[in-house]
Amino acid sequence: MSTRSTYGHGHAELPQEVIVAIQRILELNPENQNDPLDVLSNEFNPVDMLNQLFPDEASLSQLETVQARLAQNERDLQGEIDALKEELRRDQDPNRMQMIQEMISDLLGQMSRIREKATESEAVVRDITKDIQALDLAKKNLILSMTTLKRLQMLVNALTQLEDQAKEKKYGDVSQTLAAVKQISASFKPYTSVHRINQVWRRVQQIQGEIRTQLEAEFDAFYLQDPVKPSKPAQIIDACAVADVLGPDVRRHLIDRYVALELKEYRRIFRATDEAGHLDNISRRYAWFRRVLGTHELELGRVFPSEWKVGWALFTKFVAITRDDLVALLSKAGSSLTIKALLEALRQTIEFESSMAKKWLMPLNEILEASSPPSSPTVQSMSSAFEPHLGVFVDAQDKALADMLATHRASSSKAKPRTSLDTTPRDSVSTDADEATPQTVLSSSTELFYFYGQSLEQCAKLSTGQALFDLCMVHKKWLRRYAEDVLAPRSKRPTVQIRRSMDSRFDVADLQQAALVINTADYCQTTALELEENIKEKIQDGFKERVTLQAERDLFMIAISGSITALLRELEAACEGAFTAMSRTSWEKLNQVTGQSSYVDDLARAIESFCDIIKPLIEQKKYLRNFFDKACSLVLTKFTNAAVKSRPLREIGGEQLLIDLGVIKSYLTRLPGEALITQGYTRSLTKSTTRLEALLKVIVTPVDPPEGFILNYTLLIGDASFSNFQKILDLKGTPKAEQNSLLDSFLTITSTKTDLDSTSFLSALDMDPPLTLGATFGSPGSSRVTLPLSTTPGAGSDSIFGSLGSPPLSGPPTGSSTDGSISRGLEPGQKREVFDIRRFVTFGLRRSDTLPTS
Repeated sequence: MSTRSTYGHGHAELPQEVIVAIQRILELNPENQNDPLDVLSNEFNPVDMLNQLFPDEASLSQLETVQARLAQNERDLQGEIDALKEELRRDQDPNRMQMIQEMISDLLGQMSRIREKATESEAVVRDITKDIQALDLAKKNLILSMTTLKRLQMLVNALTQLEDQAKEKKYGDVSQTLAAVKQISASFKPYTSVHRINQVWRRVQQIQGEIRTQLEAEFDAFYLQDPVKPSKPAQIIDACAVADVLGPDVRRHLIDRYVALELKEYRRIFRATDEAGHLDNISRRYAWFRRVLGTHELELGRVFPSEWKVGWALFTKFVAITRDDLVALLSKAGSSLTIKALLEALRQTIEFESSMAKKWLMPLNEILEASSPPSSPTVQSMSSAFEPHLGVFVDAQDKALADMLATHRASSSKAKPRTSLDTTPRDSVSTDADEATPQTVLSSSTELFYFYGQSLEQCAKLSTGQALFDLCMVHKKWLRRYAEDVLAPRSKRPTVQIRRSMDSRFDVADLQQAALVINTADYCQTTALELEENIKEKIQDGFKERVTLQAERDLFMIAISGSITALLRELEAACEGAFTAMSRTSWEKLNQVTGQSSYVDDLARAIESFCDIIKPLIEQKKYLRNFFDKACSLVLTKFTNAAVKSRPLREIGGEQLLIDLGVIKSYLTRLPGEALITQGYTRSLTKSTTRLEALLKVIVTPVDPPEGFILNYTLLIGDASFSNFQKILDLKGTPKAEQNSLLDSFLTITSTKTDLDSTSFLSALDMDPPLTLGATFGSPGSSRVTLPLSTTPGAGSDSIFGSLGSPPLSGPPTGSSTDGSISRGLEPGQKREVFDIRRFVTFGLRRSDTLPTS
């Protein structure tokens, strides 16, 4: 029971703040309250309190005692309340409140008087200590004045000493004295408004200027080396120390003066208008500088401190001058510039720059950056002047590739498709067993990538910027040309010659050609990925994201797919004789089952001989697996079409076909071999043959009684499709008169079976199967995209190959659909079986009269 209900709806609950305030005033501690009645809380429940006082019936005997205790508590509380009221009345007496206010006013007055006295005391103390503060300030100023005068005296003495030392050219002492003068004079900068100090300050600046002028004259005399008055190296070494004290600008000026004098002769000898300055004499420039640098290090350069890096400054200035000359020479040459002259000059330049970097054990760009003038941009390398003109090199590579592949492209466009793609003869296409072993890949592909590697290494030595990226574009161009003009034509078989119906022979040269294209295209797409990674390692960071050969690799995958399709066409032609014999068999005239049919042996021999040739020719197992997946679907499709063409089948014919199908299934299971068979292959084969077996088992079932025949159809096929049931009757060869009654019974029985689907795999049956197969297959894998395969010219859009499929080599290709089912006549909301037409063969039916038997 809540507090609200205890006090009634008319009483408001006490706020928590009020309860806490009451407890604080009455000095109540809720944690130490033993009696629940003494606790101030909104959670008080009288029912719980009564249950504590009287927990059972026996405790009711204590009722009078409890009542007496509660009455005594009530009296005590009432007395306490009365006492508190009386105390409150006394505290609220107006006379008492007035007295308290008067006391507060007196207290405030006393505080005001104390504050006034404190202010007076502070003034007295300040007056007493005023003289002391003045003395402290005077002492401080006196000490500062004495220190300043002492420093001024030291500065004046140092200036006098510095003047004497400068006149006597004692640069070793000058460097020390000058450093002291600069350090002392820095403390007088705030006092330059004082006339005397200002005079001294100007004198300091004047002496530094005089010393600088004197140093420049000393260095000029040392640079020019007057034999009458030779300069002493030791004196110049001390002068370098003075220059460091004067500041970095003085040191820079002296270095620039020395570099200008050293390279003065270089400008005169190697003018761009003279023969020595021509591009073919660039080696003379570098030889001249090496001599100058050697003389510098052995003679004049030894007096300079190592931290001055005078050799770096000399090299940097030489680079700046030479680069300007190279830019002018290359621009002037224009189209007359030959690739030989360009590469030779660039090679010598790169070797020279590399030798300098190796000499100082520093990267070239760091040397140039450290020695460039502070207010000017960093000097660029001499080899960078060739960058805009390296298009000549890239064009030369383009022309060389065009000449290299011209023969192979021309041979691919000839009418005879079996001519070798390479200039070397191909004995491997011979069918003789004692001929040479077929080549694995086209030698033109290895030559192409060898040339790519050579040109890439050469270009990377010349430039890793725009020129290397342009070369990458040339590589992309000729990879695309090679795939489209050399490999692609070989994967497109010419018009197939009409073969006799029983001819199961195939052209071994065609198989070798297709396998050769598969191996070559796989080699190209794999090596293209390595080429892309190699280019990214060498090229500058700004071009890395733009380097990709994925589109060209996809073209090679297209060539592989086209070659696999060509192999499947050859396999179809090899099996044509056996399936023609099957389609011409009069199954309705069979009286008994006699074991497997003769065409099964012919079919097995044709497939086995075909695959025995293919297996050793294709290197990558993933492409062999892809081929066997599609070959399995092809054989089952041809089997289905032949059975459809040979209808009516009757019960005995259906039993014979069931036996033949079992033999073919057993052979197809062993076809890839243990090394190539996969779970996907086995699963696809089992699924396809299971549906074919279900179809044949329905055909084998007698139509009498009709209820049993229809029930067997619903169990094996699993749909309630009227058209699918009629296809079964047509395959069995059921007379038209019996068909009508069977169809009526079918409608009657299936109308009560709501669990049947409206479609099944029979919904995709083709009533007019094509004579030959040809269409598109999925990509054999290993590429990031699903690649279309070449199609047979003249093949219809509903080609039977569109129904063939196999598990991908390494998961479904990116972008491929996962639902290849075709549902015909399926209404919204109806149940259906998900049927992947690419996973199952397309059956064909012909409602016309049966084919005449041979």
